[in-house]
Amino acid sequence: MSVRFSNEHIYVQFIDDAARVTIASASTLHKSVPDRAKLAANAVGAKRIGALAAEAAKGKGIVRVVFDRSGARYHGKVKALADAAREAGLQF
Repeated sequence: MSVRFSNEHIYVQFIDDAARVTIASASTLHKSVPDRAKLAANAVGAKRIGALAAEAAKGKGIVRVVFDRSGARYHGKVKALADAAREAGLQF
């Protein structure tokens, strides 16, 4: 589970390193995200995207992940995203 934050958006990808493919993803830009225009790269948006990313991963059969925060410190929006993904059923 690779997570990246820009100034405006949140991106989450589930990547199979061995096969070098992205299996599932979620972001504030996905068309399937309700009210995506109101989401921002903050803790509230991170919570929603974390839950949606976990649902996308579980839909593809992924339940255990390695959390790659792309060098970001584990607090604030990164922690909110991780907590929401755990609550939705992902195991880190």
